[in-house]
Amino acid sequence: MFKLEENKTTMKTEVIAGLTTFFTMVYIIVVNPSILSETGMPFEQVFSATIIAAVVGTLWMGLFANYPIAVAPGMGLNVYFAFSVVGSHGGITYHTAFSAVFVAGLIFLLLSLTKFRQLLIESIPDNLKFGISAGIGLFIAFIGFKNTGIITSHPENLVGLGDLHSPTVLLALFGLAVTLILMALKVNGALFIGMIITSIVAYFTGQLTFDKVFALPSLPEGLMIANPFTAIGDVFQYSLYAVVFSFLLVTIFDTTGTMIGVAEQAGFIKGKSMPRAKEALLSDSLATTVGAMFGTSPTTAYIESTSGVAAGGKTGLTSVTIALLFIIASFFGPLVGSLSGVAAITAPALIIVGSLMMGHIAKINWNEMDEAFPAFLVIICMPLTSSISTGIALGFISLPILKMFMGKWREIHPIVYIFAILFFIQLAFLPH
Repeated sequence: MFKLEENKTTMKTEVIAGLTTFFTMVYIIVVNPSILSETGMPFEQVFSATIIAAVVGTLWMGLFANYPIAVAPGMGLNVYFAFSVVGSHGGITYHTAFSAVFVAGLIFLLLSLTKFRQLLIESIPDNLKFGISAGIGLFIAFIGFKNTGIITSHPENLVGLGDLHSPTVLLALFGLAVTLILMALKVNGALFIGMIITSIVAYFTGQLTFDKVFALPSLPEGLMIANPFTAIGDVFQYSLYAVVFSFLLVTIFDTTGTMIGVAEQAGFIKGKSMPRAKEALLSDSLATTVGAMFGTSPTTAYIESTSGVAAGGKTGLTSVTIALLFIIASFFGPLVGSLSGVAAITAPALIIVGSLMMGHIAKINWNEMDEAFPAFLVIICMPLTSSISTGIALGFISLPILKMFMGKWREIHPIVYIFAILFFIQLAFLPH
């Protein structure tokens, strides 16, 4: 099913890759509930919904697309849901807000069944693809540095060097050094082994503690969306068109951009196309729809999947491993929460993978301003705005403008012009 020999990999390598990606992204099952519970939702409801959505999307990705890419509720989209949608659009509740997520998921699903999203991937110019991949790399490396305190906020320069005597910073630097040495020695599964060694040190230095290990998953409020027609009616009744459009636009480009970045890193892109693109793109739209029914914000392909790719993951067996680990994690919420609560354990993987993805900068045509500057905007604006979709938007808007003034407008696919206009509307007039 997974064609291990054809892809020149082994079961052991794929399982290690799955473990690596899982422990790099597992923070979401703690962070997502903590954010969405700000709306008044029970923590246990969101915890279970987060895992259900991750399992549905990641299993589909593994079984039907055969890619080592994980899917789970996206960061940024959950913040938008909790603080910009609930209570801000006519005082709507989280129940009604999930109707908007569900409808966006349905539209997303219909688009994924067509060739639209695959056409989108093929229409994106190569230099933008390289910029997207490099920008995501810079973004996740920045997240790794910032979460551990190696980089901190600065009142004058925005960011600055953190306290190098801090236990968290020292642990992160230790984990980074150990993992880099293992990778330099070409040790298989270096990222995962580095996390294990860092976890052991964290435990013995008192930075990692376990208060409670086991807890049964639950859904205190049952299904959030039980009747699709009611959800569609809520969108019309509360005029949530802009909310649906925002969810749809951001999810399409967050996921498409991330998927391109991971696929480019893994070498899955063949020419201008991505094999089995429809199957892969269906995973997040299906997960978003199912996730909304149980109580979580839209899902996206995870940039942390690149850590599993770097560990050797090449097939859907990596994704199936991740999904199974999410199922197991649903019974060990407190334990997993403890591990993911120590940023220094997972940050080294993010930083190293970020450095690997930055290699795509070398492929950009820096000699042509109309090609180079849009890619530069993508790369620099992703970390500076903390948004993958904003970086992509600015690249999409600037590229057609430069091409038109240089008389090269025919080089751009019509769909790029359409989305340049939609992105301009979103940035100028809609919440983001």
